[in-house]
Amino acid sequence: MRASGAKFLNDTTVFDVAGSHRLRVLKGAKADEITFAKLILATGARERFLPFPGWTLPHVMGVGGIQALAKGGLPIAGKRIVVAGSGPLLLAVAAYLKAHGAIVPAIAEQTSLVHLFFFGAGLSLAKIREAGQLFWGLRGIRYRTGTWVTRTVPGQVELNHGPAIACDYLACGFGLVPNLELARLLGCEITRGAVAVDDDCRTSRADVHAAGEINGVGGEELALIEGQLAGYAATAQTVKATRLRAERKKHLFFRRMLAVSFAPRRALRKLAEADTIVCRCEDVTLRHLLEATGERDAKLQSRCGMGACQGRICGPACEFLFGWPPGNLRPPLSPVPMSALCAKP
Repeated sequence: MRASGAKFLNDTTVFDVAGSHRLRVLKGAKADEITFAKLILATGARERFLPFPGWTLPHVMGVGGIQALAKGGLPIAGKRIVVAGSGPLLLAVAAYLKAHGAIVPAIAEQTSLVHLFFFGAGLSLAKIREAGQLFWGLRGIRYRTGTWVTRTVPGQVELNHGPAIACDYLACGFGLVPNLELARLLGCEITRGAVAVDDDCRTSRADVHAAGEINGVGGEELALIEGQLAGYAATAQTVKATRLRAERKKHLFFRRMLAVSFAPRRALRKLAEADTIVCRCEDVTLRHLLEATGERDAKLQSRCGMGACQGRICGPACEFLFGWPPGNLRPPLSPVPMSALCAKP
């Protein structure tokens, strides 16, 4: 990185777009601006959470969240951790938890065995070997397809069928959703919940490229290929970019298979009860949202999506529950000190 001559800005967050080729950033507690001729977005993805009775209790965490906490020092040895939701991430995290001493009573995957079969049939040999290694590491753990959490209380998880399972923690997440906030603020076209890009990972803005999960969740290999491809295309290294196009296309099938095979089923829309919180930041329950006509109306009537996370948690949940598309986006993209907002460019 140092040899390339590129400048690396750590502890720096983009919070606004100052012009067609300028970004406002917060470095530490100080506001600054970055000017660009070409921009590559690689903002990744976050977990998708769907509301059910008890999902806001302290023992409930995201699948990736509990892994991050465990890596940061959360003691999990000997703890009973039920892993639930949807997607390959369940297996990877369950394997990590088990390897570090946790007891995993069950893995509850909401998608059906039929969908899993067709997903597996489309995997490459390398992916099949990777999946086989994960399942071997998880031997002895119940992997239940067509199964999801219906309710949880401290010390116990209830599933849609079978007896309740005793646990210390519930790790639950229903796949990933791309972080589109900066792309939307820049005016990039969004299609089917992801940034629309061409074969060179160029967005609808000719000076902006996008790589990785922001284009749709497709795994590490595809993200690395798109990162290189976007870099070559943005710097006019056409020959090198062309060589990577075919490689990218091979991995796009996996991205599409993930989206289809692990899409949340309709039955999950009925999990939340009238008094179940949907917007955690503003304590908005399902009852307050049932008569709303859309995302904007829900904000006006209940403040849903107006809390600290700015709809990053409840937004995808409401889109799934009610079919509401994302509403208007306003800066700042993340909380910043008032001094940063008042600073002169």
